[in-house]
Amino acid sequence: MKLAGIHHVAIIASDYARSKRFYVEVLGLEVVAEAYREARGSWKLDLRLADGTQVELFSFPAPPPRVSRPEACGLRHLALRVADLDEAVQHLRAHAVATEPVRVDEYTGGRFTFFADPDGLPLELYEG
Repeated sequence: MKLAGIHHVAIIASDYARSKRFYVEVLGLEVVAEAYREARGSWKLDLRLADGTQVELFSFPAPPPRVSRPEACGLRHLALRVADLDEAVQHLRAHAVATEPVRVDEYTGGRFTFFADPDGLPLELYEG
């Protein structure tokens, strides 16, 4: 088997409208499709990054919280690539999104920082 890349990442939001605004207006993802799935009482929003990778944003009635701190077993975070980390950090801060101090990966030399989505899902910006 040869994997060609990541097609999408799925995220369940506790407040669909708030998360939709964050991913579309703050992070700038493109809306591909949106549908309300009445049988599930759930919204599904397909979003696309510039490279074609997609994020599926879901709402479900009363989803349980997911442990992310302390570090929990499983998917740790979603890393997004940016060309200019300083510009991206300024953009997030202009939208009242707190970011951690910029760090340098000791193995690759790449610069990165972490921030969180409205539900506290850890997100990373990686320059490169």
